[in-house]
Amino acid sequence: MDERKRDSMVAYLRRRMAEVGIELDDLAAALAEDQVRQKAARYRSATGEIWSGEGEMPQWLKQAISAGQSMEHFAVARAEAATTEAGLKVGWSQDPFAGSRLAAVQPAHR
Repeated sequence: MDERKRDSMVAYLRRRMAEVGIELDDLAAALAEDQVRQKAARYRSATGEIWSGEGEMPQWLKQAISAGQSMEHFAVARAEAATTEAGLKVGWSQDPFAGSRLAAVQPAHR
């Protein structure tokens, strides 16, 4: 996104927040609450729905299990470990653009 579009979007969001009465502190608190909720999640669907493992099992997980999927497939710790493992398997030596002009090009949005 170029700088002009970004500035326009920020101005629009600030105007809408003022119209509705949302303060920056309210927004920061809501974002922090979402992060805490995400960290407490033990199971996550592909669409981002989460479940802490407490209380009644959500419908999306019930449907997945009845379709033959295991609960471990949706476990958050498993997904994070797989991401970390995958990140370790790929190194700069395998980067097809390493040493080329494409590796040195900076993004336009900076």
